[in-house]
Amino acid sequence: MGLACVAVFVLTFGLDLVRNLDSSAPDFSCAAKSEEEVLIKIDAGEAGSSIGASLAKAGVIKSSEAYFRLAVADARAAQVAPGTHRLQKNLCVADSLEQLLDSKRIVGLINISEGMWVSEVLPQMHASGFTQEAVKSALKTLNKPRGFDQIEGLLFPAQYSFAQSTSASDALSAMISRAEKEMRSAGFYSSNTGYTPTQLLVIASLIQAEVGEKDFTKVSQVVRNRLKKGMPLQFDSTVHYVMQSRGSIFLSTKSTLLTSSYNTYRKYGLPPGPINNPGSAAMRAAATPLQGDWLYFITVAPGDTRFTADLEEFNQWKYEYKKNLRAGKFRSQK
Repeated sequence: MGLACVAVFVLTFGLDLVRNLDSSAPDFSCAAKSEEEVLIKIDAGEAGSSIGASLAKAGVIKSSEAYFRLAVADARAAQVAPGTHRLQKNLCVADSLEQLLDSKRIVGLINISEGMWVSEVLPQMHASGFTQEAVKSALKTLNKPRGFDQIEGLLFPAQYSFAQSTSASDALSAMISRAEKEMRSAGFYSSNTGYTPTQLLVIASLIQAEVGEKDFTKVSQVVRNRLKKGMPLQFDSTVHYVMQSRGSIFLSTKSTLLTSSYNTYRKYGLPPGPINNPGSAAMRAAATPLQGDWLYFITVAPGDTRFTADLEEFNQWKYEYKKNLRAGKFRSQK
């Protein structure tokens, strides 16, 4: 028998063994779930056998063996997030796994999306059980990576769930540690980027705010090209950050005159700090732009962002954008 045949035989035999063991392990009927709920704490890297034991002890499932067999056969079991999960009792093991994978059932979940402002993250922390006083105090004493003096940009976008005993300082530090790890992975500390890590994080935040991921590397190059020529960046996102305004793609002429060091219509160079918390893709694009001579870009219609080095062409596209705006093509984007 060849190696391939042996491998197929072993795999098939293994799956059949799991099915047989599953059928022999006690399990609740999937129609017998209770309305009563319990809290189950899952630690990072916790084994399926341990999770199964916790579920069985709390009355969520009938036997730990049934969950363990399912965890072996279903690769999704490895995706169960650490944290405290709110589960119904009397579940069949299939339903118990579905509830464990449901992020809405994680107690105290803090969900930071790419491009969120710190001002949008902190209310989530308060809602998850960290007091405003504790968070405020932690923000004053946090250790930031060398060269960074602002918290904006350093709360890395991800889902977080912390044990009740976790301090606000430790929770925020975990987010910052993740951001530093991602910055290193993106190449922020490489000697050939031409920018400092703090500048690259600012650029990443601009990229995150301005376009969709497919155009990240182009915007990264536009930033470099405009800075090199001594042109103001004139990014709408920086004014929106000053105004703390989301949902509108239209920027009035009056708004561009706001007095702020973040207003890139009035101030040359990069803003003094990030304008949001960027994700890993924006970080990578900040460090590794796509080469090109572009100086201008504009989203003419949803999903249609165009780049050019020609001001006349840009103005033609701008007219097209205004026409589409009046026609309501951006209405669903607000």
